[in-house]
Amino acid sequence: MAPIDDDRRRGSSRALYAEIRARIADGTYPAGAALPSTRSLAAERGLSRGTVSGVYEQLAADGFIATHPGAASRVCAGAALPARALPADEERADRGAPGEPARRLSAIGRRIAGMALRDPGSPPASEIDFVYGPLSGSDFPTLAWLKALRAVEHQRSRRLAYEDPRGNLDLRRALQGHLSQTRGLSCAVEQLMIVNGSQQALDLCARLLVDPGDVVVVENPGYRMALEAFEAYGARLSCVDVDGHGLRTDQLDRLRPVRLAYVTPTHQFPLGSFLPIARRRALLDWAAGQQAWIIEDDYDSEYRYSVRPEATLLSLDSRACVIHVGTFSKTLSPQLRLGYMVLPPGLVEVFAAAKRLADRHAATGVQRALARLLADGSYDRHVRRMRRLQQARQRALVDALTRHLGARVKIEGAASGLHLVAWFPALPASAEPALVEASRERGVGVHPIGPLFHPGDRTAAPRRPAGLVMGYALLEPEVIERGVSRLAAALTSVQERSSIERRG
Repeated sequence: MAPIDDDRRRGSSRALYAEIRARIADGTYPAGAALPSTRSLAAERGLSRGTVSGVYEQLAADGFIATHPGAASRVCAGAALPARALPADEERADRGAPGEPARRLSAIGRRIAGMALRDPGSPPASEIDFVYGPLSGSDFPTLAWLKALRAVEHQRSRRLAYEDPRGNLDLRRALQGHLSQTRGLSCAVEQLMIVNGSQQALDLCARLLVDPGDVVVVENPGYRMALEAFEAYGARLSCVDVDGHGLRTDQLDRLRPVRLAYVTPTHQFPLGSFLPIARRRALLDWAAGQQAWIIEDDYDSEYRYSVRPEATLLSLDSRACVIHVGTFSKTLSPQLRLGYMVLPPGLVEVFAAAKRLADRHAATGVQRALARLLADGSYDRHVRRMRRLQQARQRALVDALTRHLGARVKIEGAASGLHLVAWFPALPASAEPALVEASRERGVGVHPIGPLFHPGDRTAAPRRPAGLVMGYALLEPEVIERGVSRLAAALTSVQERSSIERRG
């Protein structure tokens, strides 16, 4: 019988050989890539150098790598094959047999695996993309941001330690004053929590406030990534219609019991409506009767063009049931991953504990830099500049749609925000994929509104026309003009094709 140490050595060799071969096969180590030295890899993995050398020798003998004395071992050309070229038994070992991963996942994991979350990818560089979400890189306040970062680095503390999970204290103090000035919010610094974007705020709310089977009220159509966060934790979504004044609060009384409601009252996503004061009070009264929480997503309130600001739900809340969520993704950059929550006092400790478990805290450097921008007025100046730029883009899009499409388009939600909805009354909802494809053939990326309706609402599509959610924050006015001209041509082709099909 071989000694136990020999068995372990052979097992380690086989595991390392299989790992490197799999990484070559899937392209992680492409042709020509240098592998780590035997000395460094042995030290990193806690193996003997002889074990690693033996693995490299076997890989070279099998034609996967080339070794040369005194030089790095490199992956041979042709060794990085597509994953499908692996033998069936190796593919199963690397990925798991069909259906097997689901048995290893938790209930939450299985729900997430079944969601088929969308990856929009990057459009071709030549495409004019009316996507909502991204901002133009040229709009970022590069000089002010770099100045703040340099100042922060020069003041780096001698003690590098974890921060308060609620966020950097200087940033929360600056944010407290900013929200009081711009949104009329009154809150204690302790109620503010800095998060990695508003999506983390939604995940924390779903994780801490929703049990499997609980009912969560959502707007329909609405923000899909919020709905998916609640569904991942087992919530049952109850969709409430949206009209020209936001959430239909008259539909709430039929829903009970409800654990939580997610709303976008200042700028309903995606239709752009504004929840009037009477409905805001009705929503708060209903939540009090249900003992339900309300998440107020204030995602782009900085951009108001022809509407005046109203009191936030949090400002009207006398029962401590509103969780206010905001983000800097729409004013600075989504890549910074900076958002915030204003929590009811009774939730502060548990949310801080959950944040600590998830990721300790948001990155300290960017928090401190943002605190400086808020404190010295740079951020407010930047927002005023952004508001002018985005309003010019909004006007360019509205004007171009009106000029090129005329009565063929109905525009909704253009009074604020960074997007609008273009409805095409002559096209049924089922024609949205054809319009998207015809536009893409002409070098224009457009995005249908259909996916923002909850899949369980089977009555929405038949009773509505085709619609597009058109963002403009990424595009300059002259580019918007060209894009809409191409969209008009795409719409004409789809309408002509539809007419021929009906006659046929």
